[in-house]
Amino acid sequence: MTTLSTLAVPTSSLEDASLRPMPWRRMAWVTWRQHRNALGGVAVVFVAMAVVLWVAGLQLHHAYAAAIACHPASSFACGELVNHFNGRYGFLSSGFIFQIVPALVGAFVAAPVLARELESGTFRFAWTQGFGRRRWTIAKLVTLGVVVTTAAGAMSVVFSWYYQPYFASGHQALYVSNGLAIGGSSPFAPGLFDLQGVAFAAWTLAAFAIGAGAGVLIRRVVPAIVATLVAYAGLAFATGGFLRAHYLAPLVTSKLTIPDSAWVISQQWFTKRGRPASPAALNQVLQAAPGQLFGKGGVPKSVTVWRYLASHGFSQVTTYQPASRFWPFQWIEGGWLLALSGLCIAVAVWLVRRRAT
Repeated sequence: MTTLSTLAVPTSSLEDASLRPMPWRRMAWVTWRQHRNALGGVAVVFVAMAVVLWVAGLQLHHAYAAAIACHPASSFACGELVNHFNGRYGFLSSGFIFQIVPALVGAFVAAPVLARELESGTFRFAWTQGFGRRRWTIAKLVTLGVVVTTAAGAMSVVFSWYYQPYFASGHQALYVSNGLAIGGSSPFAPGLFDLQGVAFAAWTLAAFAIGAGAGVLIRRVVPAIVATLVAYAGLAFATGGFLRAHYLAPLVTSKLTIPDSAWVISQQWFTKRGRPASPAALNQVLQAAPGQLFGKGGVPKSVTVWRYLASHGFSQVTTYQPASRFWPFQWIEGGWLLALSGLCIAVAVWLVRRRAT
């Protein structure tokens, strides 16, 4: 009779092998395999935007250089060059066409990351592969979040280069006698501040984190996408319309001229006694004004009207943010968006541990 024998494996070795967690690099590879189509779509969109802005930017910078080099500035030829610059790529100059990009990243990349797994039930299989639910969630969100934020940061460099001619400082702005102007726009302009510096990357990360949190909270892909778009739009509107202007206390002046690059928050007329002047009171004074205060078609000339009202005891108070505060505002906005993103991701991890069953 033959006796079969096998090498004995210590029980402790089997237990150590079963308890040894899957390496993070393996999970990063799995994340890439699962979401490579979404990341590829992000790459295609960003590369396409970069190519469009690069081609259009070369022509825009050339038009700007030709306009500011033209002399004399009041000549008809220079006016044509200014018109040529101002008329180029109107749909790109406002920047609003690019504002939706972070929202799309959050809705169509981040929201389905966890929501699809939770909706289909495949998360139960994933958690039996030697990678716990907490590590599984962190690996997915961190890997994808770093990729999309890095891509957005690179894209913001292209944005900043493209829009540089619009932010020429006041002494570089070219004014011609027919009222045309080039340069001198404010870097705080709505639709453009979010695309420059660290803001675009921060908003992209925030949209990603909001989408991830919505996916875990709702656990359905389509409702999570809708919730992400609504939440992002509300946050962007509240920030641009109310919060951003108060990052630092605005400056107040009664001077007529302020830099063209400044962000004017409010302008109001006051009486001699320091009370707000009503439009009716201002119109009553202007009705007796001489005709030279008005230009063609009866349009008031701002400088002469201001001086006329000032001679009658009125004063205009302007509240504004100077362009020199651009980078402090960028870091403030980027900082609280980073904190918000960290909070949303932490909540997503906590919900996965507590609610996913």
